[in-house]
Order: sequence, then structure tokens, then C-alpha cells
Amino acid sequence: MKKLLFIFCVVLCANAFSQILSSSLEKKTLALGEVDHIIITINNLNDEKVSAAPENELLPFHFEEVKDSISQTKDIYYRRIEFVVFEEGKFTIPELEFKVGGKILKTIPYEIDVINTAQKDDQINDIMNNKNVKLEVTDYWELYKFYILAAIAVIALIIAIVIFVKYGRKPKDSPVVATNQTLRELDSLKKKKYVETGNYRSFYVELIDISRKFIAKQYRLPADVLLTDDLIDLMKKNNTISQENEKVVEEVFVRGDLVKFAKTFPDQETMEKDLADIREFVKRSSKDLEFENLRKDV
Repeated sequence: MKKLLFIFCVVLCANAFSQILSSSLEKKTLALGEVDHIIITINNLNDEKVSAAPENELLPFHFEEVKDSISQTKDIYYRRIEFVVFEEGKFTIPELEFKVGGKILKTIPYEIDVINTAQKDDQINDIMNNKNVKLEVTDYWELYKFYILAAIAVIALIIAIVIFVKYGRKPKDSPVVATNQTLRELDSLKKKKYVETGNYRSFYVELIDISRKFIAKQYRLPADVLLTDDLIDLMKKNNTISQENEKVVEEVFVRGDLVKFAKTFPDQETMEKDLADIREFVKRSSKDLEFENLRKDV
């Protein structure tokens, strides 16, 4: 007798202090889009933490959760989910798991019938008769203003790109840019005082190097890779450079080669004249290009 009483007390205490999960479903038959509720309650938590699927993710596919509210106190976990179903048929809410401490609790499964209450021959009546509304210009503007503004923006962008490509930038290798850059390089050469100090070899090496780069850019001739004799022969055959400029280039380049191989030793006056002649050649180059363009047009 005492043994039975002891077992009864143990079972009673276990039930008194263990968690109890209960669930209830409001409706088991629903119309399409009708709201239903499922409520889950866990008692006797004894300050245990409850772990379950997060809000709006507890129910499976087909059940569109409208609202999922969760509240928990020291002893009670309460969760109320509002949901709808938008397809006809039979659907199952399976066992839903809740972890309390290290223990897994599950609800019972529920079967739900979803039916379409609308009949094929049902007549749908408007609450109010349709009205013809006359739209003003401002109404059309409000309706289509974003499309109009977007179209204007696209057209403006296209115009801006065309203007920029055609007029807004000057090629770095344009005749004016090449001329101004070469004149600055000649000024820098003059400031190095090679003429005054008699350093004729360095003077002619840099002078001819500047001139070759200029001819390559301005006249599109491979002056930076050809030997002097080949370059002079090409200029005479090409007819792009005027005879006056050809003569300057030929005299300075030939003298530069003689200085380079120590076959001649120019004086200060000759060096200054060669620098001035190259400068004038650079300035006159634009006339050569203008004449060439006219010849192409003809």
C-alpha cells in the first residue's frame, strides 16, 4: 500500500511540475481567403526558455500567415496565429515542434477543408454605378509625369554625350596641342644652357629627339624610328611638309648626326640658329596641315 502511494505521489509531482502543451484550431472548414486561428499554449514553464520557428514561419506552405503574436511569462508561453488559405482542397497543419529546455513538445496535427463558396451563376453587383470622370491636364501630368521626366532625362543625356564627343574635348594629339607641347619642350631645352656652356652634343641629341616626336605626332610619319636619310627621303615623297620646312629639318638633322659622331663642332651662333629654325618650323606646321586638308578635299 505504501509503495502504491509513493508511486502515485511521484507521478502526481511529475505532472504538477512538467510542461503541458495544448493547441486549438478555431475552424476546420474555411472559405477561400477566410481568416482562421490556431492557438498554442505551454504551461508550467518554470522559467524555461521556449524555442520554436520564428514569427510568420511556423505554418507550412499554403497557409498564408496574417498575424503571428507571441507572449511569454515565467510560467506560460502563448502563441496565436491568424492565417488564410487561397487554394481549394484539403490541407494539413502537421505536428508543430516546441523545444522547452532540452525537451521537445509537439502539437497534434489538424486537417482543414478549404472550399469556394462562390457559385458559378452568382451575379456580381456594383455598390455604385460607374461614373465617367473627365481628366484635366494636371491629372494626366500626375499619371504620366515620371515617364515624361524619364524620357526628357534620356534625351538630355544623349544630347550631352553627342555635344561632348563632338565639341567638348580636344584630342591630346591634335595639331594645336602637339605644337604647344613641342614649343614648351624647346623652351625647356633652351633653359638648360647647353648653348652657353658649349655642350653641343647634348643640345643636338635633345633637339633632334624633340623634333622627331613632333614630326611623328603632327605629320603621322614614323620619324621616331627612321634614320635621318630615310626620313628626309620619305618627307620629300610624301609632300605633306612644305619645302621650306623640309629644308630646316634636313639641315638640322644632318648637322645633329655629324655632331653625334664627332665629325663637326658647331659654334654658339649655329646652335642658336638651329633652335630658332626648329621653333619656326613647329609654328609653321599648321599651315602644312591646312594645305594638306585642302588638297584632300579637292
